Amino acid sequence: MRVCMPTTLSDACSMLADAGTAGRVMAGGTDLLVDWPQRAHEHDDTIWIDLSRVTPLRRITCADHVLRLGALTTYWDVVQSEQAAEAFPLLKQAARVVGSLQIQTRGTWAGNIMNGSPAADGVLALMAYDTTIELRSTAGVRRVSLDTFYTGYRSTVARADEILESIVLRRHRYRIQYFEKIGTRQAQAITKVGLALTQDSADHSWRVVMNSMAPTVTRCPALEGVLSAQQPMAGPDAWLPIIDADVSPIDDLRSTSRYRRVVAARLLHSALADRCDWIGQ
Repeated sequence: MRVCMPTTLSDACSMLADAGTAGRVMAGGTDLLVDWPQRAHEHDDTIWIDLSRVTPLRRITCADHVLRLGALTTYWDVVQSEQAAEAFPLLKQAARVVGSLQIQTRGTWAGNIMNGSPAADGVLALMAYDTTIELRSTAGVRRVSLDTFYTGYRSTVARADEILESIVLRRHRYRIQYFEKIGTRQAQAITKVGLALTQDSADHSWRVVMNSMAPTVTRCPALEGVLSAQQPMAGPDAWLPIIDADVSPIDDLRSTSRYRRVVAARLLHSALADRCDWIGQ
């Protein structure tokens, strides 16, 4: 195993390009520490590009209705940022339920995206907003909408030579912003069912996102269509066929597919019945 510690993003991109398929990027390293004991032999030939000394990537900036999180921004950085919490309150909610305080102060939003876990709480909140990520390589910068980033379980459109440089959120006025995580505990537990939704105050468009309900964190167009059409829903069970059109939960060690579907339907109905008079009680 070899570790490279660049001090500039340009050097990091060059090192990653030179490493080829052996190259891997590391930021907070929290997911790596969990994975390492079970798969240590798989990392024998890995060339790690550690971004921790690329200090410009630690910045949070908010200007011209845009919030920009550098690749080294931690969950706790967002919790402490008044601008971020005021403009995008779901981010603070998500950050406070990601692992322990130690994880929150070391783990990064970029790492949560790139790790590709279908249970990622940070990605759940980010995808509920108008979020774009910027991928940097020696060839330049490529911008990708977060809701099109994942192609399958732990699989993304990112190339092997690209580093996630920034997370960019465009500020809108929202009539509704909602985030809920269901797990064994509120924090320090992997999500069983997660739901985030927003409604834009200007054009009344919806974003509905679920995690732990599919191979990836997933935006839900069928649910968004029902909400945009203001289709009355008599009760939680009425949501089930629409949920099935968007996601495909599985049975695993944490819960069953049936549990996930029922809980998601109840979360949706409870959240919206209190906020939309056409939903029904």
